[in-house]
Amino acid sequence: MVTHSKGNRTRGRKILRKSPRERGAVPSLSKLMREYREGDKVSIKINPSVHSGMPHRRYQGKTGVILGVRGKSYEVKVKLGDKEKILVIRPEHLAPVLA
Repeated sequence: MVTHSKGNRTRGRKILRKSPRERGAVPSLSKLMREYREGDKVSIKINPSVHSGMPHRRYQGKTGVILGVRGKSYEVKVKLGDKEKILVIRPEHLAPVLA
């Protein structure tokens, strides 16, 4: 019997898919060039067509705070249950929280 795979993208068929209108679309330049500052609130929206800098699917839809920059990525503090995690995420997978 083969053991079940426990990779980063397993059981993500519904979460890690695009709508028919988005399929084949490359992330827009405005999304890639957007700069976040320390303390900005962001929402994690995974773009399945970009594999680099992709957070685990458990963080899809979570809201976090930018702590700093690490290369082309951002350090994001996310609360998961009673713990706080620091994730390194590329801007393609982030969206600003407006409010």
